Order: sequence, then C-alpha cells, then structure tokens
Amino acid sequence: MNKELEHRFVELLEKHQNIVHKVCRLYTNNYDAHNDLFQEITIQLWRAYPKFRGDAKFSTWMYRVGLNTAITLYRKSKRTINTQDFEGVAFKMKAEDYDDTEEQQLKMLYKAVHQLNDIEKALVFLYLEDKDYREISETLGISEVNARVKMNRIKTKLRTILNP
Repeated sequence: MNKELEHRFVELLEKHQNIVHKVCRLYTNNYDAHNDLFQEITIQLWRAYPKFRGDAKFSTWMYRVGLNTAITLYRKSKRTINTQDFEGVAFKMKAEDYDDTEEQQLKMLYKAVHQLNDIEKALVFLYLEDKDYREISETLGISEVNARVKMNRIKTKLRTILNP
C-alpha cells in the first residue's frame, strides 16, 4: 500500500481508537485479552481499509469491523475451556473515603452484559454509545425495526438479570 493511504489510516485509527477500546472492553475481561483483541481488530481494520468506500462514516465502518471481529473471536472462544480470571481474584485495597458506587454499577452492568449473546452485546454497546437505531441497523446489518425490537427485549432481559 502507498504511504498516503497508510498515513490516512493511522490518523483515522488514532482519532477513533476509543471505539476499538470500547469493543474490547465489552468482549474481554482482562488486560491481556483486551490487548490481543485490540491488535486483532486493528489488523482487520488495516486489511479492510483499502476497500473502505466512504459510503458510511469511518466511525460506523470501524464499529462494524470491530464488532464483527470481536463476535467472530468470541464465538471461537466459546469452544474453548473457560478459566478463572486472575484479576477478579486479586486483592484490592480501597481508601475509606473512596466512593465506588459508580464503579460497582459499571461492574454489575458489564457482568450482566457479558451474559448476553454476541449480537445483543453489540446492540447494547451501540445503544450506550448514543447511536440512533438507523446507525445501529446499518452497523449490525439488520433492519431498524429489528434493532428496536431486539433492544426492547434486551432491556427486559437486563432488568431481570440486574434485579432478580
């Protein structure tokens, strides 16, 4: 590839890299897995970039490639044996005046979201990113109506998980 194309890709990736980090946070549960997924998504973005036509915003295209990569790897990982997450067992000391309410709420939300299937996770992620249903449907390749219906079902499911 030529240097100009490479330069444009690096600029866009740096500008929108938080998208990739958010996808990684959603589909991984430790630092090493996060970094591995980030690297894999970056590779897939680089491979697909020459075919990016600009029909959609770069960020929308990036969501689609990132989520598809994460979903593919997530499905493959479901065929492997689950092991205990070391970070979840590690001792953590907290200051007495530290209010971890928000952190605990986020942990509960991520724990609940991790119980969803891969497509549901992607939909929740895009919804929490304040994407409208049109953009969600474009990113996931489903109809706008289907996105709304799925999201309403997911909200009910999450309420059940969070408030048993």
